[in-house]
Amino acid sequence: MAQPTEKKNPAVPTARPASRPVTPAQRTARRKALLHWIAVHSLGVAAALFFLLPFVFVLLTSLMSDQQALTRDLWPRDWKFDNYLTVWETPGFLTWWRNTLLYAGLGTVLSVISSIPVAYALAKFRFRGRRLSLMLVISMMMLPPQVIIIPMYLFWAKQMDMSGSLWPLIIPMAFGDAFSIFLLRQFLLTIPDEYLDAARVDGCGELRTLLRVVLPMAKPGIAAVALFQFFYAWNDYFGPQIYASDNPAAWTLSYGLESFKGAHHTNWNLTMAATVLVMAPVILVFFFAQKAFVEGVTLTGVKG
Repeated sequence: MAQPTEKKNPAVPTARPASRPVTPAQRTARRKALLHWIAVHSLGVAAALFFLLPFVFVLLTSLMSDQQALTRDLWPRDWKFDNYLTVWETPGFLTWWRNTLLYAGLGTVLSVISSIPVAYALAKFRFRGRRLSLMLVISMMMLPPQVIIIPMYLFWAKQMDMSGSLWPLIIPMAFGDAFSIFLLRQFLLTIPDEYLDAARVDGCGELRTLLRVVLPMAKPGIAAVALFQFFYAWNDYFGPQIYASDNPAAWTLSYGLESFKGAHHTNWNLTMAATVLVMAPVILVFFFAQKAFVEGVTLTGVKG
């Protein structure tokens, strides 16, 4: 009796097709792509090490003993974590921290709040003298602070009697910053006018449009401006030297670190520990806010 034959499914191949041989041109292209990948990543690793190694050196030196610091032995024999406690308990160091937080924090808030309305007007309003106002803002960016320091010092120190404090540096930030205004204006230009027109049609005034429509869309630009201003105030040495040098109770970390270095010029482990404590907040802030910072800086140049 004849056995029934099995029906083969034409959709399922019965045998695996033979792979096509790799041609010499494809082999050459793959080799070039691999070499390009290695070259690019090697340059990236080299650049990362170039910027990272100085910080690693400072960190390792801060954990060494006084006898081992700045010797040929680059790895700590005994990890001296109490160096940071010694620096922190140095008289005045906590005061420098408080002053720096006040200067950087309050100055950043005042600068951002005062710069946003000006940037919004320059970006979205059409009025006579708009281009001239923008040129004045740009010219203020090009003006070095050393050029106007003498009249500013005479005004704040002699007329207002505020020498020996940080208020001559904080109060002017409440009237806007040229760089922050320009950067925010460039970012606000990327926001389509249709959103603003729709808000006006719904009955929103300019202030409500700014608060309810523009600000939520401008968060990356505002974050970038705030970070720039915070970093500038945190690292500022010139301003505290001019206005607060005669009052140790008003010193900031950048200026106090110079005094600390002079008092411990032979204790390089303590000097490096103090340097790490000064740099750590800036590094942490940038690490957690780098996404918004990069996005804000990138989008500011999309539209001119």
